[in-house]
Amino acid sequence: MLGLSYSVAGDPRCPAILFLHGFLGSGADWTGAISALDERFYCVAPDLPGHGASLGLPPECYTMEGTTRALLDLLDDLDIERAALVGYSMGGRLALYLALRHPARCHPARCSRLFLESASPGIESEAERQARRRSDEEKAARLELGDLKSFLDDWYRQPLFAALARREGLLQETIGARLRNDPTELARSLRGMGAGEQAPMWDRLGVLQVPALAVAGGLDERYASIARRMASVNPLVRAAVVTGAGHSVRLEAPEAYLALLKRSLDTP
Repeated sequence: MLGLSYSVAGDPRCPAILFLHGFLGSGADWTGAISALDERFYCVAPDLPGHGASLGLPPECYTMEGTTRALLDLLDDLDIERAALVGYSMGGRLALYLALRHPARCHPARCSRLFLESASPGIESEAERQARRRSDEEKAARLELGDLKSFLDDWYRQPLFAALARREGLLQETIGARLRNDPTELARSLRGMGAGEQAPMWDRLGVLQVPALAVAGGLDERYASIARRMASVNPLVRAAVVTGAGHSVRLEAPEAYLALLKRSLDTP
């Protein structure tokens, strides 16, 4: 089976970090974070299925389970026995899924810690998941029409990205990077890995056995609340809310983000 496209930086003998981007992103999203960490860590940044250069993969890859197996195979191929998982939004959900659904292959000896930015264990209400699936199907059908620029303009008008939208230069830079993706492939990812397709993991969060930091922007009230709730479920999970940032903490408050990430990675 075809594998994921990925980049690496740093010394393979150093502690490993696996970076997992969000929907519409790519492994290149982590360039800034990696440049700040690659002297002390071995950094691996894959393009998740349907993003970047990870295109034309078998259908089963475009699911949480299939992507998780591909990531575990990638770690095996790189001889990485233990890695910190750093994920944003969809990538954060994926990191949680990997840690909670694959205890045989991702236990404390394999997954050292989680750093979750604007991520959730999932949508608990079946009715809300069905509504989300319908919404994602509409978005996927629109992506298949091929007008990615129009799609992205509307995507970043969502209330979720209000704080980012107020930074015109940063928003246009972000959209420019997203335009490098293939809209048909993005549609495959959205159908298979959208939040509506994923069973919620709240009931399993209490058994998480590795330290986790749930980061959210203070302007993103929904995810700030989710981060705090996650911390209330398991004593190994801490919450950090970054004042003045929205859903894209890494972009909107890079210094605060990197400080939290470094502190998390350095905490025993």
